[in-house]
Amino acid sequence: MRILRRLVADRRVPVWYHSSYRLPLPALETAAGVEPRRADFVLWMLERMRILGPEDLRTPARASYADLARVHDAAYLEKLLDAETLGRIFAADPSEVPVDEVLNTVRLACGATLGAARESLSRRGAALNLLGGFHHAGPDRGGGLCPVNDIAVATAALRAEGFGGQVIVLDLDAHPPDGTAACLAADPRAWIGSLSGAHWGDLPGVEERVLPERAGDATYLAELARLLGRMPRPELAFIIAGGDVLDGDKMGRLGLTLDGARRRDLDVLAAVEGAASVWLPGGGYHPDAWKVLAGTGLALAGRGRQPLRRRVDPLQLRFSRIFGELEPGQLGRLDLNLEDLEAELRGAPRVKTRRLLDYYTAEGVEYALHRYGLLDFLGRLGYGPFRIAVEPSSSGGDRARLYGRAGGVEHLLVEIAVEKRVIGTERVLYVHWTTLRNPRARFSAGHARLPGQDAPGLGLAREIGELYERMARRLGLRGVAFRPSYYHTAFAARHRMQFTDPARQGRFEAMVRDFQEIPLDRATIAVADGKARLNGEPYAWEPDEMLALLDPPVDPERAPAVAAAREAAHFTLADTAEPDTIPA
Repeated sequence: MRILRRLVADRRVPVWYHSSYRLPLPALETAAGVEPRRADFVLWMLERMRILGPEDLRTPARASYADLARVHDAAYLEKLLDAETLGRIFAADPSEVPVDEVLNTVRLACGATLGAARESLSRRGAALNLLGGFHHAGPDRGGGLCPVNDIAVATAALRAEGFGGQVIVLDLDAHPPDGTAACLAADPRAWIGSLSGAHWGDLPGVEERVLPERAGDATYLAELARLLGRMPRPELAFIIAGGDVLDGDKMGRLGLTLDGARRRDLDVLAAVEGAASVWLPGGGYHPDAWKVLAGTGLALAGRGRQPLRRRVDPLQLRFSRIFGELEPGQLGRLDLNLEDLEAELRGAPRVKTRRLLDYYTAEGVEYALHRYGLLDFLGRLGYGPFRIAVEPSSSGGDRARLYGRAGGVEHLLVEIAVEKRVIGTERVLYVHWTTLRNPRARFSAGHARLPGQDAPGLGLAREIGELYERMARRLGLRGVAFRPSYYHTAFAARHRMQFTDPARQGRFEAMVRDFQEIPLDRATIAVADGKARLNGEPYAWEPDEMLALLDPPVDPERAPAVAAAREAAHFTLADTAEPDTIPA
């Protein structure tokens, strides 16, 4: 009862986070199925739910190379300075790996695990690091999105500081802790327990249990109870509360529900009650993997039974908050701007400044991109300073271009063409095209050229989509519409937009369902090349209009029509390869 009372009571939990936790690897989301914003999403949600206050937030210092060298070979650490090595670890082409920024993120996460361990030992409680659990990194190698082993680095640093207590590593990621086993092999007071869905051979020193595919909640939790029963009493516990255990995860395939993952965390929390513990996210390749990590935060804060809203979108909530903070005059609505005022003071003829959709000045657009965080991310890719150009579009409406300098050259990074248009009975923001370009990166075998691309993308499609909705709302329009020319452009918009025709929406949902095991680049190229089959017959992509209404009306007939079309449609590809696997 004492433990139960403590688990249900609110607790303050230190949370370690840095704004650079999002890796500056634009292709990571599509190539590996990783949500690169996971740490941001969890932070924003815990703040919004008043679980996390400013007094709970910790900013990490980067792990020193002296700390890393206690675990990793000098020759290997030197290799990490090479874009080729990092590209292999993160399944990215070396041309799109900004080495300094990637290593900055990795060292911050590693430093946070060490800082969280020190604080946990001092207060005999739990701490949460929103990035870490790099369990595939061994002393002389990295892989599976794991360049260094943060748990081993933290353990070695604490040992050097005189800590001799029992350390346990409870690895509840869906993949085995091969790197951690190698790193801690010589530590007699380190115990490793693993519950995974893959067998990679015997791992010396690991109490390992391998579950069948789609084991489900009951089987998983029963096996977890047996593993916890064999676990020694820790003085310091590292728990990798992996997000890749969810049913539908493309790499994990253990078949847990979100409720099952939350119960896992509560069971472990009860088992390590009274000991210092550091909780880490590990892998996750499911759209809801961030919810697993948020659930871990709720469990640690004594809110283990508090649910997350099923359809909550942290990016939308974040952008809505920033939208409410921006004053119209900051974006350009005022009839007389600074340039006009200066012209009048000089007695010069007043020249009307070109505005995007008769509202946004170039300065206003740049300021908005800064406030929403897009320019910071582009800066981490190596671009800046930036310049915005606004001009009429040949397709109607206006065109805005974002340029950024790199290597002494100004590059076009973003181009949009938009206008106000009536779709059906609704006046909406119509998007003729959106171009997101990372011109210094190159296409490769692992990062194919998608239809319509002349350069790899920036990984900002979701952010741009949210910005379109904010523009529509500010301009008094009812929504946003566009006509996707390819499968991948509709796929990127699927979170917020639907095809106006219910039958077309149903067929699209069926395609997403049937192609979920196929990497997006392969699927969209195959569809564009005419290799898609609908119920066995050749299928040509239908570039119909998609629409996102800001306040959609209730249409009781639409959902059944979409569902009927979805269930009647079954898609296959005439020629596909096996999906890549990037376990972490």
